[in-house]
Amino acid sequence: MQVLETVKVSGQSKPSAVAGAIAGLLRSQPQIEVQAIGAEAVNQSVKALAIARDYLADNRRDLIVQPSFVKLPQADGERTAIQFIVTAIARV
Repeated sequence: MQVLETVKVSGQSKPSAVAGAIAGLLRSQPQIEVQAIGAEAVNQSVKALAIARDYLADNRRDLIVQPSFVKLPQADGERTAIQFIVTAIARV
């Protein structure tokens, strides 16, 4: 099992900055992980993924996004997060 580069998103994250990080990572590797805890963080993540598609269009690449729930260890126990596995593919 390969270890994916992880982008952690908070409710205060700027979607354009997160999109830049996502696009930059996907230019050098085929797949990454985006993690978000809470409704605001998930909202910012989805916005960032939409923006990242535009950033990657110049490279003729598109995204496949697979969301799932995961349990993440925290200092005060466990938290449920949304995990997006993001794969870059050739744009048709």
